Amino acid sequence: MAYILGIETSCDDTSAAILENEYVRANLIANQKIHETYGGVVPELASRAHQQSIVPVVDSALKQAGLTVRDLDAIAFTRGPGLLGSLLVGTSFAKSMSMALSIPLIEVNHLDAHILSHFIKENDESPVPDFPHLCLLASGGHTQIVLVKSPFDMEVIGRTIDDAAGEAFDKSAKIMDLGYPGGPVIDRLAKEGNPNAFTFAEPRISGYDYSFSGLKTSILYLIRDNLRKDPDFIEKNRNDLSASIQDTIVKILMQKLCLAAKDLSIKTITIAGGVSANSAMRNAISETGKKMGWTTFIPPREYTTDNAAMIAIGGYFKYLNKDFCGLDVVPFARG
Repeated sequence: MAYILGIETSCDDTSAAILENEYVRANLIANQKIHETYGGVVPELASRAHQQSIVPVVDSALKQAGLTVRDLDAIAFTRGPGLLGSLLVGTSFAKSMSMALSIPLIEVNHLDAHILSHFIKENDESPVPDFPHLCLLASGGHTQIVLVKSPFDMEVIGRTIDDAAGEAFDKSAKIMDLGYPGGPVIDRLAKEGNPNAFTFAEPRISGYDYSFSGLKTSILYLIRDNLRKDPDFIEKNRNDLSASIQDTIVKILMQKLCLAAKDLSIKTITIAGGVSANSAMRNAISETGKKMGWTTFIPPREYTTDNAAMIAIGGYFKYLNKDFCGLDVVPFARG
């Protein structure tokens, strides 16, 4: 039995989790509301907020798990990718605890952790994916199709050549003045809209790669041109615009995923990352899976956004493999 403390500080959420082997004992997140005022994450403010939150969040996670620091067997932390200032806070804290407690330090790749979130167990009945499987990893910063051969062997076979799917959601929401983060707002409004009301340009990219910059431009131009004719265009069409934007993004994501699954003859499919919380994305994976004969895995919403439980499960696999790092490890901003 191993107790793993996971620490996640890659962006604007300070999170700490305790896993008993692969089972969750605690998973706490301190959100930073201040960024809503600026319509996006301000790196300097994020790193300062992490410094204020990390001690109480870790302390609360230990109390919720019914443990003390002396019960921990290892500390796993997000090394990157992410905001460098935010990562430095988590890295420094994890190093200090590791040194003070004389227990192993484990660095975890943030993107790998999202993929491995499917192996977090709530109970003995929790199903987990087989290997190999395909994972569609879609978030505000990354969009990838990953061939997952084992917890330690992942091959990116498709990626965005420009912008990420989550960024397309957020920038579209910004154009419509829906606030930040915009993805959840678009998801909510889309439920009352017509996904066929508006048509946007879709990319023509070969292979399994994605592109969303052209779609963002198409959305911008359509809204701009219609606002010239009617200043109330957005207000009158907010639900239909949201539904049409969401439907287009999901279709683009699914087309490449279906192509990769067919070409590689893989029937086990997972999704991960912030965009996997989107209701249309979750429905598309489920419905397509039924038609294609896939075994699909959709993460609980608490594991779609940045959280320390996914860092802890990545750390648990490395702990079993005795894959530890030294105190000289440094964070990296880009993966």
